[in-house]
Amino acid sequence: MPRSFRLPRPSLLSALIALGFGAGAPVWAQQAPASDGVALKNSRVLGAPTRTGGKAALAISAGKITAQADQQAEATDAVELRYGEVLLNADQLNYRVVDDFARAEGNVRVHHKGNVFTGPLLQMYVDRFEGEFLTPSFFLAATGGAGKAKVVRFHDSEHLSATAASYSSCPAVENQEPAWQISAKELRLDLAGNEGQAEGAVLRFLGVPLLAAPALSFPLSSARKSGWLPPNIFLDNRSGFEFGVPYYWNIAPQRDATVTPFVMTKRGVGVDSEFRYLEPGHAGRINLDLLPGDRVFGRSRWGLKLDNDGRLGDWRYKLNSERVSDDDYWKDLSRRVESQTPRLLANDFSLHRQRELSWGVIDSYARVQRWQTLQGTDAEAQFVSPYQRSPQVGVRVTTAADEAVLDSFRPWGRKARLEGSLELEYNRFDLPVSALPRQARGGQRVHALGHVAAPLGGEAWWFIPRLSVNAAAYDLDRPLDDGRRRLSRVIPSLSIDHGWVFERDTKLFGRAMRQSLEPRLLYVNTPYRDQLSLPNFDAAPKDFNFDSIYTDNQFSGVDRVSDQHALSFGATSRWISARQGEEILRVGAVQRVLFRDQRITPDGQPVTQRFSDLLLAAAAHLDERWWAETTLELNPETHRFERSVVRARYSPGAYKTVSVAYRLARAQSEQVEFAWQWPIYGTPVTQRGANSQSCGGAWYSAGRVQYSLRDKRLTDSVAGFEYDAGCWLLRFGLERLSTGRAETNTRFMLQLELVGLSQLGSNALKVLKDNVPGYRRLSADRSASSDFQP
Repeated sequence: MPRSFRLPRPSLLSALIALGFGAGAPVWAQQAPASDGVALKNSRVLGAPTRTGGKAALAISAGKITAQADQQAEATDAVELRYGEVLLNADQLNYRVVDDFARAEGNVRVHHKGNVFTGPLLQMYVDRFEGEFLTPSFFLAATGGAGKAKVVRFHDSEHLSATAASYSSCPAVENQEPAWQISAKELRLDLAGNEGQAEGAVLRFLGVPLLAAPALSFPLSSARKSGWLPPNIFLDNRSGFEFGVPYYWNIAPQRDATVTPFVMTKRGVGVDSEFRYLEPGHAGRINLDLLPGDRVFGRSRWGLKLDNDGRLGDWRYKLNSERVSDDDYWKDLSRRVESQTPRLLANDFSLHRQRELSWGVIDSYARVQRWQTLQGTDAEAQFVSPYQRSPQVGVRVTTAADEAVLDSFRPWGRKARLEGSLELEYNRFDLPVSALPRQARGGQRVHALGHVAAPLGGEAWWFIPRLSVNAAAYDLDRPLDDGRRRLSRVIPSLSIDHGWVFERDTKLFGRAMRQSLEPRLLYVNTPYRDQLSLPNFDAAPKDFNFDSIYTDNQFSGVDRVSDQHALSFGATSRWISARQGEEILRVGAVQRVLFRDQRITPDGQPVTQRFSDLLLAAAAHLDERWWAETTLELNPETHRFERSVVRARYSPGAYKTVSVAYRLARAQSEQVEFAWQWPIYGTPVTQRGANSQSCGGAWYSAGRVQYSLRDKRLTDSVAGFEYDAGCWLLRFGLERLSTGRAETNTRFMLQLELVGLSQLGSNALKVLKDNVPGYRRLSADRSASSDFQP
């Protein structure tokens, strides 16, 4: 095996090498017995020594070298040339010292900044990295793909061009074209500018041309670059076939925009647009979607979204707004609505300032909140609109937390420190123009919320007595039946929160565990105050669960305060893996007992039952493959479950997951759900040999199906298939969304992902990730592209 080393004694050649031929002079090394000198270590990552002047030295090793000082060198048999970031291997090498010119022949291989070029003949000026490579194959580190060309020309270390070039991420198979490839008459790459340009470019998939462009530019990495993006393709029963081509404009490092002209076969031509900015102290985006002259709807339609936040001096501001042109927009153009409540769109602007003092924090805030309610013409589907705040102005004062409570202290060793807060707020409430006529009109409210507490605690316990007050005064737009327009009330409340955390070492199924027992008590005494005649602008009942049962009010907001003389008591036990720190098993139970009847309730009916429904919960992850969770609400008088949620998931390996769920809300809904991602045919890419040349692959299925047992029909569901061929993937399926009691929107999904290049078609990948618990992108280990296309 050839080795490179330093000559053992001076000679004319070694003396000239030691003195150097100027900056960047070559260093020769010949084969000789190991005992004659110290061998250099062969390594692709070993940098060549630098010389005076900052340039790297040039080193050549080979089985045989003949050289003329100051003239040239001939090397044969496993030749290796190193210069800075350049590593060149060849069968033969001729290097001219005078003009720094190298000619390499036979199995030439060049490594430069992660890129690899191989071919029969290379001519190059080494220091300038300027030259020509005939019929090479190449690998680009920035994209992970490979290709070939008739000629590759290196203009310098950051710029190169290729004539008659092709590119693909598919493995090369002799006498076989790759499944997909891009071919171009001329390809120019600017590595420093992260830009590529192609002339006469054609994208072919399975031999069929998909896209063609006389000239195009593209980024060489995930960095931003202006240009056309892959087309969007959608198909549904309301709009027909939709085709759009986005154009991305990289305006500046802190600003960009995307404009997407589109055409719908049923509705017509339109454009979607997005502008984003990130300025000092300000950030946000603006979306405007236009569909002039909708042929189905009969008039123009639009959607506007604003999402901005920043600073104005000491104040932080935030603006979230979404508006659409009509009440049916959320049905017909649902993909363009972002609100989690698609029939209730918010327009929310807020200001907030926080001042931290030695004794606490002062928060000042102001807000304007408006609503657009998409009621439609179906009277039975119309809903009660929330009140608008125009405006909301307030200040909140909170004392600093007593860190000693968190760090543990002995209460008899020091005095407990009082902590508390006070909130003063003014609101003007009104209704949007689309509110139902039967809704009560608005008014004004001033309220004060305050509390004082004396928390005690230790490492494994806490005891927090708390006295709070909720006071409010109203000025109504319309008088009540008794003629009053101004009303007020003050409601005090006392609570005591007490809990412990006990731990012990134990075993579960032979595994070492740390088990905890966490009992907790909450005592609440809130007197009854008549609130039936008072308006309700912002109060809503809390969901009955393990968190809300340990609160002193069953309502959120200000306008309703539940009268309670009650004790909530329960306990939770956890088993934590002593080795991994992971929760393996959790069980818990909690219930509330009333000491007197409760008259202020979410449904307006007094509660005389002494014991509330019993809440039970359990979660288990006893095996890496299995996960299960359940929450049950048991009525102690009827011995029936009023609500229940049961979920389980089985994941035996990568890209294999199955989950089932059952949900019951008695007299309201009953649903079952089945979701999955599973290989159904073929050998997965991850199981193929390292030297496999196959680009054929495996079929997978993924989806989620929901079925209403109460209505005996399918509700929101999605089902699809994926074909993974290694260098490309195909996803297709159906998504069914309910838009009314007897209305649905069915969308067909079709997406082609060319690994290492892009995703074409509708965003089926995002739909599957949003709907299938535990779903994994099949190409996650082969492509750095995002799971969600723009």
